[in-house]
Amino acid sequence: MEVRKSDGSYEQYDKRKLTNVIKKVYKGAEIESTPEIVNSIISSLYLYDGILCSSIRKQLEERFEEINPKLLNVYRAVKNKEIEDEHFVEAKKAFIERYKGTSNTADATIDDNSNVGTRNIAVINSEIHKPDNLLISRSMVMDKLKELYPDFNPKNYIKDLKNHIIYKNDENSFAGAISPYCVSITMYPFLTSGLKNLGGLSAAPKNIDSFCGMFCNLIFAISSQFAGAVAASEFLCFFSFYAEKEWGKDFYKRADEVITVGTSREKTIRNQIHQYFQQVVYTINQPAAARGFQSAFVNFSYFDKDFFDGMFGNFYFPDGTKLNWESVKWLQKEFMTWFNAERLKCILTFPVESVTLLYKDGKFQDEDMFDFVCEEYAQGHSFFTYISDSVDSLSSCCRLKNKLQTKEFNFTNGNIGVMTGSKSVISFNLSRIIQDWYCNEYKIERGTKPTDKFDETKYDSLKKYMIKILERVYKYHTAYNELLWDMYNANLLPVYSAGFIDLNKQYLTLGLNGLNQAAEFLGIECNDNPEYSKFCQEIFGLFKEQNELHKVKDGPHKLTFNSEQVPAESLAVKNYNWDAEDGYWVPDDTNLYASYVYKPNDDTTSVLEKIRLMGANYVGDYLDGGIPPVIPLRNYHAGIN
Repeated sequence: MEVRKSDGSYEQYDKRKLTNVIKKVYKGAEIESTPEIVNSIISSLYLYDGILCSSIRKQLEERFEEINPKLLNVYRAVKNKEIEDEHFVEAKKAFIERYKGTSNTADATIDDNSNVGTRNIAVINSEIHKPDNLLISRSMVMDKLKELYPDFNPKNYIKDLKNHIIYKNDENSFAGAISPYCVSITMYPFLTSGLKNLGGLSAAPKNIDSFCGMFCNLIFAISSQFAGAVAASEFLCFFSFYAEKEWGKDFYKRADEVITVGTSREKTIRNQIHQYFQQVVYTINQPAAARGFQSAFVNFSYFDKDFFDGMFGNFYFPDGTKLNWESVKWLQKEFMTWFNAERLKCILTFPVESVTLLYKDGKFQDEDMFDFVCEEYAQGHSFFTYISDSVDSLSSCCRLKNKLQTKEFNFTNGNIGVMTGSKSVISFNLSRIIQDWYCNEYKIERGTKPTDKFDETKYDSLKKYMIKILERVYKYHTAYNELLWDMYNANLLPVYSAGFIDLNKQYLTLGLNGLNQAAEFLGIECNDNPEYSKFCQEIFGLFKEQNELHKVKDGPHKLTFNSEQVPAESLAVKNYNWDAEDGYWVPDDTNLYASYVYKPNDDTTSVLEKIRLMGANYVGDYLDGGIPPVIPLRNYHAGIN
């Protein structure tokens, strides 16, 4: 006898399947079953050749309801679970087939912002579970919200995410669902314990060879436990320590000295250092198995003399050696020059570089470093320059402006101000939020731009509206922070327990996207004008003010918030598309929301005007987490003119 399945195919009738189903239902209902009971149910069914599966299911439902309604409920739950499992598996299989049929990794993956350059089964293995990771993460945050705020509706979190007024960055990265975002580490524990406290076997590096090799392993070990970037601001500082051990304290003065003996190929100190640079850079740009075949996102920092003194002036290595500025300065220049030239041979994404310069009293304090930076830009080098009037903040991890909580060095644990970063990032769609506010406040239809001129009297109403959203987001961040502490207390965050970073020293970041579009919706032009300056100051200032109000300094779990114009590489496109699909006003001169104060696609904005738009009248101290301006110089001469 054959049974016809729902897809039209046939299979042989198997009494054992019915027997197992009935036993499973009785067990689930906590009712005892006997072989006699099972056989009596089966014998009561009307079975014939070609019978539909659905007909058998319907007859079983009737029998279970007659015997005990509890059996019927369990049976329906079992069948629903089977259907859900079938749909789950079919969706995963469809993803695999879609992935196999695409030529571009970004188009094929769930995360179109991955650092992936090839298609392979390692990427599939990572990407296929990301929708599940997202659901788990949201459920965990909602559970923690219930625990922390009994009177708050945790469904607001899902509502805000689905309404696309906020976006949880890298929400789906980890199967464990909860992970810290990005980090700037201190490498001091690496000097004393190597990788042992991270679960590795290697003890502290003894020479420059082991230092470079183990540094690469350190990056992979740490990046595997973070959703975003890893900044190693001290790499060249610590490289100098081992270089001095290898070739003497004045090695940089003897860079062209031949160090090979009895070989046909001469090698100088400079040649050897370049080989170490090559080893490190090419290794960190390789795919990492623990990151779904993505490369690690790595940041390096360079310092001028004043920043170096402020950050490392009292720094001592474990053997009592003091850090040597002249050695570090030479290595910084050598690495930047080498890296710029090496990029002509191969596309090297990482490290992302940031130079810190102190600017006071109308001039750069370290003129030598300033001149070198200008020369590197003239040579086509691409890097970030962080300019500050005081050594109280650092730019490294994801180009954040991180207010340093300490610059003092502690010999016990190597604790200095480079320990920072963001443990969680939630980004705001400013364009959608401001359009929602205006349409609700002034009763206009969604997608319709205001016809009247925006005036300053409206800011109070706007800020009250935005504060209500901010109040919810601070709760979401706090819940996520507590989940991270749960992980830490369960000994699942060894990077923290090993002393590379401190959970209390990282920020909970509020990302911003859609600033230009929000201003344009209100009729404000995004160029150097007082009206736009006021708009930026009001928006950025509101976030800074609320961040300070919600800071928690006391207790074991401190809360520090900052706000940043996030790079939003893929979010910029998503926000635009979501807004367009939902009937919001979107500009017709672009297809994404950039995260700059200036409009990057506006050719009428000169280079100098773009720089002014990133300056004190627009960003200044109003945006406490910073902004990463990228200013192409292809129209440089036109901009100057």
